[in-house]
Amino acid sequence: MKLEWGADVAQIINSIGKPTLPQNISKLLRNIVEFDHTVIFGYVGTSRPLALFNDFPDDRRRLHVDEYLEGPYLLDPFFLASTGSVAPGLWRMSEIAPDRFYQGEYFRNYYAQTGLAEEVGYLIDVHENLSIVVSLMRRTRRFSKAEIKALRGVWPIIEAACRRNWHTTAQGDDRTVLGLEKSVERAFLSIGQGVLTPREREVVEHTLRGNSADAIGKMLGIASGTVRIHRKNIYSKLRISSQGELFSEFLSAITQSQLLPDAKR
Repeated sequence: MKLEWGADVAQIINSIGKPTLPQNISKLLRNIVEFDHTVIFGYVGTSRPLALFNDFPDDRRRLHVDEYLEGPYLLDPFFLASTGSVAPGLWRMSEIAPDRFYQGEYFRNYYAQTGLAEEVGYLIDVHENLSIVVSLMRRTRRFSKAEIKALRGVWPIIEAACRRNWHTTAQGDDRTVLGLEKSVERAFLSIGQGVLTPREREVVEHTLRGNSADAIGKMLGIASGTVRIHRKNIYSKLRISSQGELFSEFLSAITQSQLLPDAKR
């Protein structure tokens, strides 16, 4: 570790349990590499994420935090990684995204609006109910291999500080942890309710997550051509003609599911 990081690490240690911890984490990381924005989300199952910290200006906060929390988070590769499919550590988004993520509608209709050149994130398992992602965002260029190596070098510090600071967050609150019914399940089940078959619903979910027909076929044990037939039938039944309209259906389903009375969730 570089000697000049010592003061930053000391600040992190001294601020554990205090509101200043996130800023001090960001300060340490900014002294290692340059980047534009820091955001920290806490993921509690598939419930609405906890917005733990961000340093966005107001206009970008609306897009990166407020709009994100309205439903797009369910298709975010970092959120999906938090569900247990990816090991803790530092990850480039491109390393954990589905194979057609950058051609998918989440990217086209939401993420592309951010204008980011790259996002990397520390994925931290705090306890069985909570995972945290500390995201570093860069608007003009990708992180170099040397920069990624340097960021991975402080992984033990970031992990330990986050685990210690948020170790009681979302513990013992069954309503928060379980959501009485997972929001992602409500959203996907409500798309084409009474119209689509169970298999078509699976194709919808995997398509929205950014998987190609080939990848979906492998996951479901069917031919990619069959996946394309399912997609055609889905569009016909829903009276839509593109993945963009399917994405809009998903966002509408998220909005409706959040309006349901608790007794019905």
